Amino acid sequence: MIERIIVLTLVRGSTYAILASGLALIYGVGRIINLAHTAFLMVGAYGIWFFAVSQGWGLPESVAVTVVGTGLLGVLVYRFLLDRVREHEAAVLLITIALAMATQELVRIVFGSLPRNIPFLISGTTEILGIPIFNQYLVTLGIATLVIILIWLVLSKTRLGIAIRATANDAEVANLLGVSIPRTLMITVGIGTALAAVAGILLAPLEGGLTCYMWISPLMMVLVVIVLGGLGSLKGSFIAAFFVGLVEAIVVTVVPTQGYLSQAFAMLAMVIVLAVRPQGMFGTLFEEEKL
Repeated sequence: MIERIIVLTLVRGSTYAILASGLALIYGVGRIINLAHTAFLMVGAYGIWFFAVSQGWGLPESVAVTVVGTGLLGVLVYRFLLDRVREHEAAVLLITIALAMATQELVRIVFGSLPRNIPFLISGTTEILGIPIFNQYLVTLGIATLVIILIWLVLSKTRLGIAIRATANDAEVANLLGVSIPRTLMITVGIGTALAAVAGILLAPLEGGLTCYMWISPLMMVLVVIVLGGLGSLKGSFIAAFFVGLVEAIVVTVVPTQGYLSQAFAMLAMVIVLAVRPQGMFGTLFEEEKL
């Protein structure tokens, strides 16, 4: 039982970390709470099903087209829907939740309302310390770890990362130093939505069945993660993601027939933490944590 909890915590926590990091990046740079973020996860999940399962494409091509296409879709949404109203939080919330619901209905029209089954993209098991582990779990964990390391390298070692962090800390000063704020915001949104697609690709085989409502549950979990970690804090999002993954793993292992309770327990954990520390684990009171 303990081994199963550890494996599930690492797998689910790493995918939640990727999903939450995209949302934290977008909020940290543009102060945009994108409630359509998990709709892009759904696009990624259906994209990998369509290309890899339905059309029979190779896995690398399917992943590349899905991730790049979803990232470009996020850029278009930002450019034509969110850019002009991003200073108005209520308008952004209304537009993004409406966008998520519209995406849900488009998925229903295109793919139907019946669940689409997606098998493990990597078959077989590997024995580690005497414990058989699905290769799909190992690949998921490996890719998630690689993506997290890549995010850190981009933010800390590249000119783009410096521009993103400078914009997140003080957009006016960054602009005076020659950083193009509109371009940086657009690129950040593209990266964030591409990360949502990656999370969708990793979660799709683990969920088994894809439906047009599959964006709702991850939205609740990712909101728990970023609130627990502290709004806009990547470090907090990573740590909170594994904490939420641990809660979910314990619930689905101890009471497998009541797995849906994992959301309730995750939210309860969030309430307890916020009662003690209202700004979250790594946030700052009255001011969002900077990247």
